[in-house]
Amino acid sequence: MPTAPNPRVLVSGQPTALISIPWAVVGCPLAAPPPPPCVTAQWVTGTTRVTSNGQPLVVQTGQAVSVPNGTPLIPVVMQTRVMAT
Repeated sequence: MPTAPNPRVLVSGQPTALISIPWAVVGCPLAAPPPPPCVTAQWVTGTTRVTSNGQPLVVQTGQAVSVPNGTPLIPVVMQTRVMAT
């Protein structure tokens, strides 16, 4: 879940997310001593031509990594109604 959804651009009435916003991670299968391996995440790639407030949006084809260890994330739920580049 994004920690701060972007209300300026809506998809099916729901706010979008900017890649600059940290995400809270749930359902992480990794177990390790502190710090936990994937409590938060950061998107590193997103849209290239569609922006909001001058920033790229999160898309299914983008890439995200967990913080602090950089493990790639695999999104399990994404809306597929709108496609963007």
